[in-house]
Amino acid sequence: MPWVAGRRKRVQSLLLGIDGGGTHCRGRLTDSDGRVLAQATGGPANVWSQFDAAILAVEEVIDQLFQQAGLETDARDRTTLVAGLAGANVASVHTRLQSWQPRCQARYLFTDVEIACAGAHDGAPGTVFIVGTGSQGAAWDGTQFTLLGGWGFALSDAGSGAILGRRARRLALLAHEGIVPASALTKGIMARHQNSPEQMLLWSQQASPADWGNVVPEVFAAAQQGDHHGTALVQQAAADIVQMVQPLLARSHGKLALMGGLAEPIQNWLPAEIAAQLVKPQGDALSGAIRLASQFSQQPA
Repeated sequence: MPWVAGRRKRVQSLLLGIDGGGTHCRGRLTDSDGRVLAQATGGPANVWSQFDAAILAVEEVIDQLFQQAGLETDARDRTTLVAGLAGANVASVHTRLQSWQPRCQARYLFTDVEIACAGAHDGAPGTVFIVGTGSQGAAWDGTQFTLLGGWGFALSDAGSGAILGRRARRLALLAHEGIVPASALTKGIMARHQNSPEQMLLWSQQASPADWGNVVPEVFAAAQQGDHHGTALVQQAAADIVQMVQPLLARSHGKLALMGGLAEPIQNWLPAEIAAQLVKPQGDALSGAIRLASQFSQQPA
């Protein structure tokens, strides 16, 4: 829609998608036909770990979107908002979110993995499994979402970079103490910690999940080179992913899209029956949020 000199644009119906993750919050504003009017990025928006800061980040992104689009304030009253927020799968957090009522025509809340699933399959039934620092899966059967995982590094995150990195360091420590044979991979990991179990212990007390996962590129490189420990570690990560996606595939009766930093390198390690179900994501989480907003906006009041 063109700019009109001296006037702000008026749009009859608007769609607003929010993808709130643990690293940053992204937003997209479109008209009812899906034409992008504005996009913006803000700070972290994990409503489980930092609820108030997450809501503030989301609201700042929303403000940026309307300012960029040059829309009047009352345009929000014609806006259907879909927000997918990390941590919204926790029941107590979801209950708390009910009190968040931003100015809009209608507001719908999902997790970030649910809108990723909607984007990956363009709204069709299917499964998505996000494997980055952490992991979580979602299945859409055409009527409802099913979520698996997403309970954090200490309890969950199967197949993730953080879990793979922790296993690699544990294995390196075993090899350093002569409990299992050493390899180039285990020696390289120990060298990161001055070949000292004590240094590794001190490091572990402050390490974040992302820190644990910082050896993942080395693990995959070692596996490609035939390092027996690297191969075993990657095979275990692949087995963990299979364990998570099989029940999701059974519920969605659709294809599987992998997303996140490990999605590409792990694909060659998956069994043939899972690899046969893989499809390239058709869109990202924001496109999924906009698609859901479009569907909701067309429902009878």
